[in-house]
Amino acid sequence: MSTTRISHTRRSLIHAAALAAAGLTTGTSFAQSAYPSKTIRILLPFPAGGSTDPIARLLAQKLNDAWGQPVIVDNRPGGNTIIGTEALTKAPADGHTLLYTASTHVINSLLIPNLPYDSVKDFQPVALIVRSEFVLVVHPSVPANNLQEFIALAKAKPGVLNYATSGNGNPNHLAGEYFGMVAGVKLNNVPYKGGGPAISDLLGGQVQAMFSVPTSVAGHIKAGKLRALAYTGSIPLPGLAVPSFAQAGLPNFDINSWNGVFVAAGTPRPIVDKLAAEIAKILAMPDVKEKFAAQGQDPYFLGPDQFGAMLASDRQKYAGIIKSANIKME
Repeated sequence: MSTTRISHTRRSLIHAAALAAAGLTTGTSFAQSAYPSKTIRILLPFPAGGSTDPIARLLAQKLNDAWGQPVIVDNRPGGNTIIGTEALTKAPADGHTLLYTASTHVINSLLIPNLPYDSVKDFQPVALIVRSEFVLVVHPSVPANNLQEFIALAKAKPGVLNYATSGNGNPNHLAGEYFGMVAGVKLNNVPYKGGGPAISDLLGGQVQAMFSVPTSVAGHIKAGKLRALAYTGSIPLPGLAVPSFAQAGLPNFDINSWNGVFVAAGTPRPIVDKLAAEIAKILAMPDVKEKFAAQGQDPYFLGPDQFGAMLASDRQKYAGIIKSANIKME
């Protein structure tokens, strides 16, 4: 983790801890000091064994260590995360049921009509846990050695270049459409049922490009099977010489995916702050950072208010992308 990100996490920890301490002086201090008083359940709207599962279980273990209360991970996959997400709205707003979810929480609210919940009003943001950037990779047969050459190629052949995605409405689909808006090019989305099949066809040359999380393609980049053109992060990719989009000449391209924790709306704020402060402490632990790294991820903490502001910004950005590209769910 970079010095900048470590400092950011420590500042966020101090802020969250101060909020929690301040809560003890209010009339709701009893609710906070008595929390948690029973088993904590972490709803995970993804299958066991998926990319979110190890981090959710690590969080459960560390909360159990800190508070001495059982913490269980309850996998509730299905319905494009809707089933597990809805379960939180049926739980008491007491902080003993958490939702660990991803960017799809915002995207679903913009793409799926008649959701059984309000993605803003029914949920209280607690903490951002992980922020994953995207790297633009192309098959070696593509005659573009850098981002500007790729943009020039796409402009010269509008609608000819195809990019693979994990499915319509997925974060990497929105990344591709947003790239087209910012760069002024037209790429064709080729949706797959998951990232694995998408990368497989990219390696085979059936599609020309993909916006992927770095961990899924780093080995292929190092082996020369894929060419990396640019990366949405502001810090260097470990072991890979890939420029940021800003360095490559596209400074306004900023999009990522994330994982974070929510509780039910109406949960007392002192409980929200106490939980956020504990998560900040957990993410700053050396062994936790090592385990995140083993998953190819980096802890990135934002507290309740900062996380809420980020969600509002994402919602506005995603809504613009979806409208401009006329994206529909399959």
